[in-house]
Amino acid sequence: MLNVPSQSFPAAGSQQRVTPTGQSRNKVALKPGHSLLDWIRLTKSGRDLTGLRGRLIEVTEEELKKHNTRNDCWTCIRGMVYNVSAYMDFHPGGEEELMRAAGIDSTDLFDQVHRWVNYESMLKECLVGRMAVKPNPALQEVFLFCPVLIVQTAHSIGKVQVCLHKSVKEKWTKVGQPLEHHDTFIQCKDQLFYRECVLVSKTDVTHDTQVLRLQLPPGSHMQVPVGRHVYLKTSLQGTDVVKPYTPVDQTLIPPSRSSAEMASDLHLMIKMYPDGLLTSHLANLPIGSSLSVGGPEGSFTMRILRDVTHLYMLAAGTGFTPMARLIRLAFQDLTSIRKTKLMFFNRQERDILWCSQLDELCSILTVMYLRFEVEYVLSERADSWKGRRGRIDACMLQNFLERPEDSKCLVCVCGPTGFTELAVQLVKELDFSEEEIHIFQG
Repeated sequence: MLNVPSQSFPAAGSQQRVTPTGQSRNKVALKPGHSLLDWIRLTKSGRDLTGLRGRLIEVTEEELKKHNTRNDCWTCIRGMVYNVSAYMDFHPGGEEELMRAAGIDSTDLFDQVHRWVNYESMLKECLVGRMAVKPNPALQEVFLFCPVLIVQTAHSIGKVQVCLHKSVKEKWTKVGQPLEHHDTFIQCKDQLFYRECVLVSKTDVTHDTQVLRLQLPPGSHMQVPVGRHVYLKTSLQGTDVVKPYTPVDQTLIPPSRSSAEMASDLHLMIKMYPDGLLTSHLANLPIGSSLSVGGPEGSFTMRILRDVTHLYMLAAGTGFTPMARLIRLAFQDLTSIRKTKLMFFNRQERDILWCSQLDELCSILTVMYLRFEVEYVLSERADSWKGRRGRIDACMLQNFLERPEDSKCLVCVCGPTGFTELAVQLVKELDFSEEEIHIFQG
């Protein structure tokens, strides 16, 4: 499964490239001929990407450690070993980032960055083999009480069945202490569950952005918490392509339909890139087509908003999507909020998402004596534009971010990497702490 914003994930200018703590992941410019499509073509070319001529081997930990150089780089993910040497120049994070996984079990490292990616599909032609299994001390103890142990394996699906038989057919007086979380439900974190949804409508938002309305399977409901994202997956050229998106409500203004009816629909605001592998496909996708939706996931929780009195949002481009639902949440459900302010950065006036709805919402809330303010900032000059111009800077934020006495503030940031990093830096320079800043992902 390949992660594809426009050419790669995270894309240049994507809000997906910043961690909740504000530390950005590396992003490099790929060389010509090393795009996602080029990688797909290479994996289907018949070239030996493992160096083993199609043989699968069992790899010991000692053997894995030997393959830790740029031109001979093996790594292990969930027990499977891959030769990722050929992928170096195709990796969006660059060679240095991929070399962190050289010669080691990189499962945890992989999960920290993009656990949702189906690496089996992306690296299937790089598969070297399976890690050799070390003897398990716990099983050795089992042998003391149960000498007869039968192990059955199903290699095609990677499953192992262990059958224990009593050496003496009599009732055991004790079976030991139950394990932690025994007989409880535990959330599966290794794989996402995908639902087959139907595309029922497309609504233009701007000249290059649409809201796609997806209908869940009959009888299904999907409540995506505010600030969380889902994963959109489809198959292109025989390869699964997946990308995260933050759902929005149908409109900023509360709808007349009930929440139960809304739960069967999912609305995704997506900017269509002409050269984007996934978005160009979505732009031409006919109504009635199927798309797989996985999730939801994300780090944002309602605890972050507890007792907040002043909510500030700094959004650029499609970084507005998590803010859309947060705005409605603020005036519908958060009684502690005294003021909500959005500073929305775009290139041109025609790029502003839901501009008329934001203006209408400001008017409605003013009548209701709820304080909501929106300030638009454009980076490209236009004689007809009477609002603020320029890029985010300290002076702009100093006037925007108020901190009255006895207030609790939260500053939410989402946008392209350069914007987000600079915004967080400027906010911290105004003496806002880490706990008062949240960076949206997804």
